[in-house]
Amino acid sequence: MTLRDDAVLVLKGYAPEDEAGDQAELRLAYLDHLAQHEDGMWKACGAGHVTASALVIDPERERVLLTLHRKLRMWLQMGGHCEERDVTLEAAALREATEESGITGLTLLPGGPVRLDRHPIPAPCNWHLDVQYAALAPAGAAERISEESLELRWFGYADVPGVADASVVRLLEATRSRL
Repeated sequence: MTLRDDAVLVLKGYAPEDEAGDQAELRLAYLDHLAQHEDGMWKACGAGHVTASALVIDPERERVLLTLHRKLRMWLQMGGHCEERDVTLEAAALREATEESGITGLTLLPGGPVRLDRHPIPAPCNWHLDVQYAALAPAGAAERISEESLELRWFGYADVPGVADASVVRLLEATRSRL
């Protein structure tokens, strides 16, 4: 099975709580995108591409780790482009979260993706069709900044709306409903 095949299965199985809301529409848009674009998983697809991300939660489930993205200069969850070596979307999200946080031993929350979020990105990417997961950090985890970040910082749940955009806030809210 290819990564694209896995993405289609994940999206077909994704059941948002609000079947009539934007998540249901995004699910269909992502599936249509992959049906129309054989290269829809990869950065080279000019019409946009599927990405994978994960919101990292501390072991006490009181804070999240955000990265101050080097290029975008925004506080975001860990995530990014799928790579040829990724065999599943879950593996891509976990790889990205591990690489960008420096934390080993992250575990994704069960139940598959937490949310979908489509957002414009500067060229050549144009659009990210992000499949968003949540990951729990192990006890004693120590973060380490990557070359993609200007800074890493833990934020209490109540502090996130003051530093991050609405997409991160929505991801946090959806994640908290699973904890």
